[in-house]
Amino acid sequence: MRKVLLRPAALLRTLSAVTASLLVLSACAENRLEASVKPVASPVVVEESRTFSQWRDDFRSRALASGIQPRVFDEAFRGIEPDPAVLRADQSQPEFTRPIWEYLDGALSTQRQATGRVMLNRHAATLQQIEARYGVDRHILVAIWGLESNFGSNMGDRSVIRSLATLAHQGRRSEFAQTQLLAALEILQRGDTTAADMTGSWAGAMGQTQFIPTTYNEHAVDFDGNGKRDIWHTEADALASAANYLRASHWQSGAPWGQEVRLPTSFDYTLADMSIRKTLAEWSALGVQDARGRRLVNHLQDQASLILPAGHRGPAFLVMNNFRSILKYNNSTSYALAISLLAERFQGRGQVLASWPVDDDPLSRAERVELQERLQQQGFEPGAADGIIGANTRQAIRRSQIALGWPADGYPDRQLLKALRNRVQ
Repeated sequence: MRKVLLRPAALLRTLSAVTASLLVLSACAENRLEASVKPVASPVVVEESRTFSQWRDDFRSRALASGIQPRVFDEAFRGIEPDPAVLRADQSQPEFTRPIWEYLDGALSTQRQATGRVMLNRHAATLQQIEARYGVDRHILVAIWGLESNFGSNMGDRSVIRSLATLAHQGRRSEFAQTQLLAALEILQRGDTTAADMTGSWAGAMGQTQFIPTTYNEHAVDFDGNGKRDIWHTEADALASAANYLRASHWQSGAPWGQEVRLPTSFDYTLADMSIRKTLAEWSALGVQDARGRRLVNHLQDQASLILPAGHRGPAFLVMNNFRSILKYNNSTSYALAISLLAERFQGRGQVLASWPVDDDPLSRAERVELQERLQQQGFEPGAADGIIGANTRQAIRRSQIALGWPADGYPDRQLLKALRNRVQ
């Protein structure tokens, strides 16, 4: 899982809690598909002259060769035409990044917390059975349910077949969309659902857990034993499927996701990276304390990574194996932190004690591209200037921060961009 919904910060601060929640749900659906995209050996070139009908006929031959029955294909594609709204969503380039503290405001809304507690009570027996079978904490499962589909109330209403066919014909990731479309046809052929009921987001994420079709085929389960893996209408199947996915992602039963921590002065911020793992005992020896300034005491031999979602001026977290499992579900630090904190909020915990740098306006996409270009010009090697702050760009930012004598937290902000501009003037 593409990262959170993008809007100017000044406008976002005026949004209501309801609107913020809808933005979170949309972001989750888009993130899920983006995180699942695997690079292909070569880019897929879409022939604009090839009509949708011509593409469909070619794809029908591919589907039948893959074992899809002609009847299943023809019923699924009956009346299907490209969806212009899907293409607009796929081709849009969001301009502004939503700050993590605003994302968390929506993800951790009081309404979502209250509804989650109701669902925990309502489905207590089922959740207990799921927890016993898969070893995944029920609070985490309900948090995922809440963020992915607002507890099943907002699963997306677009035809998955139409959306994926549109993306396969003209989208930016045609081959990936065709793979997902074949997987969706396999679901229909097994009889788990019908084409009419197979609805989801514009990107093809489906059901109460927002699985893409290949994830469904690999991890969805028939928990209620009725012969169908129904993540659309059956809460037990949806929640158990999410648990099965997390277990396959190496979830450790009974282990924590991590914790907020306090860093000492003059800390080496280059250590704040998911690629660096140390035991809690080692972090403690470096002066890292819990959020209240006390010595780290639990799980001292467990390994953890340090993350600074808003740079060194914001809260710090030590995250462990189960946090990484959540990242497998949706490869977004904001999402994984929201799930972890929401699960704790259901239990009366999960408050972040350190302050977020709310005066820090995020860079626009154009400014992120400029930042990368200036990093490249000054020899810091950030990789492609695409506006995406990935691992290479963060390492380049660290190198530039070290050159400036600043805390090397790898965080892109307006102050750094201004400094890089001034260095060439």
